[in-house]
Amino acid sequence: MDLGLQGKVALVTAASKGLGKATALQFAREGAQVALCAGSGLADQAAADIRRETGADVLGLRADVTRPEDIERAIDATAGKFGGLDILVTNAGGPPSASFVDIDLDTWQKAVDLTLLSAVRLIKAALPHLRKSAAPAILTMTSYSVRQPIQNLVLSNSIRLAVIGLTKTLSQELGPDRIRVNSILPGWTYTERVEELMGARAARSGKTREEEAAGITATVPLGRMGRPEEFANVAVFLCSPAASFVNGVMLQVDGGGYKGTM
Repeated sequence: MDLGLQGKVALVTAASKGLGKATALQFAREGAQVALCAGSGLADQAAADIRRETGADVLGLRADVTRPEDIERAIDATAGKFGGLDILVTNAGGPPSASFVDIDLDTWQKAVDLTLLSAVRLIKAALPHLRKSAAPAILTMTSYSVRQPIQNLVLSNSIRLAVIGLTKTLSQELGPDRIRVNSILPGWTYTERVEELMGARAARSGKTREEEAAGITATVPLGRMGRPEEFANVAVFLCSPAASFVNGVMLQVDGGGYKGTM
């Protein structure tokens, strides 16, 4: 299937590694012009990796999505280099793993800035460009924890629900502008972030990381964690013209890990 992404301009945030990098790579494979950003100095290396593998025009930007000025600069740099913006994928590193009683209010505020307000600011900055696009799309990256809370991830469980509310609301408000807004809800996918979570779980339980990972895969009907490229395939499809009538959807990519019916 031709996804219709040839020449489209996509910006993926927090894309130096993990799900963000896998998504940026898949956009490039589909012929899109890609900008990616990260708060660390790894953005240039990730862009070079993708450029080398695909031959695509890839822009690496250093931008911390908790800083409004960095967001504005990343959006302007993307539109300036490629002549516009068609697709925005809002991604951010996950907030810390801990139980409610162990989290102070300052940590809550930082998690809100990282997980919710980064998406708000990115979308606000991108809207003038997206309104000029012939095939505009926004994808928020959240988690299946919005439907099935994960132990010791109260920050993610709580604040990502607000991102879902934002996504659904914007799918209605921006629909008349032909801007589609969807969210993708990954389950357990083996990335650097999951490595960190397995370490934190092991430290609390006294088990090994491997034992903690085995306990998780036992809850997934497919019997394993996902691979970043499996997530990326779905993310890129949702943003593509091939999904032109998909709007306001919260789609799990979790191997059947979520046990609910809605």
